[in-house]
Amino acid sequence: MRKPNKFSFHKIRVFGLSAVFILLSCGSCQNSTSKSKSPEVSPSQSPNEGFVSLFDGKTLEGWEGDPVYWSVVDGTIVGEITPETLLKTNTFIIWKGGEPADFELKVDYKISDAGNSGFNYRSDRVEEVPFALKGYQADIDGQNRYTGQNYEERKRTTLAYRGQKTRITSQESGDVKGFVERNAWKGLNLESELGDRDTLGALIKKDDWNTLHVVIKGNVLQHFVNGTLMSEVTDDDPKNRKMSGLMGFQVHVGPPMKVQFKNILMKKL
Repeated sequence: MRKPNKFSFHKIRVFGLSAVFILLSCGSCQNSTSKSKSPEVSPSQSPNEGFVSLFDGKTLEGWEGDPVYWSVVDGTIVGEITPETLLKTNTFIIWKGGEPADFELKVDYKISDAGNSGFNYRSDRVEEVPFALKGYQADIDGQNRYTGQNYEERKRTTLAYRGQKTRITSQESGDVKGFVERNAWKGLNLESELGDRDTLGALIKKDDWNTLHVVIKGNVLQHFVNGTLMSEVTDDDPKNRKMSGLMGFQVHVGPPMKVQFKNILMKKL
């Protein structure tokens, strides 16, 4: 550390008033900067106004999925992989109530340390794989490496990492796979930073209940966790984007894991 300069007492007194003004000005600047970088919060002022429940807390009525992996336990939808039921492809529990376009969805989730999951929306079925979806996904994982990001399953891959506000553009030519690099879409254009990725991740509790809230309107896709905006995508890719589609929750290929969902609420916009 650099040592401070030595001033005599009378010099300090002479410049004291100026120093006070400088310190006050600097403090004001710091406060202004801090406010401008505050994370964006969920827009809902009345938490459940206009929302309807998609889960009765007792059965999987209104949902379809492989019963090997999906069940209802203690008022929650449980997706679980055991050592005896390891997956070869990702599997989903799919809502049978329609293909929403503009909507908000809130859900409380809890995921094990090794878990990998997500909420898919505006998605299509994968014809050759039972109970599989492809499309936008609000990512969830037990280590919180990816929770909150926008990952498009089986399509354009990463559209926004946590802490990013992005604008998505089309590839000039060729197929979708040819425009993906390092598991991210080449047409991912960073518009602004929502905050530090790790700092935002620290707001997400491990091995405990968190609330995912997605706001999907037009071509703007927002993912909130515990009331804080984690990612936002403006999809300006008419060739590949979807404006409505199926919704479902995922259990991902990998080691044994468990994910639970409850208080699943949706409001059409």
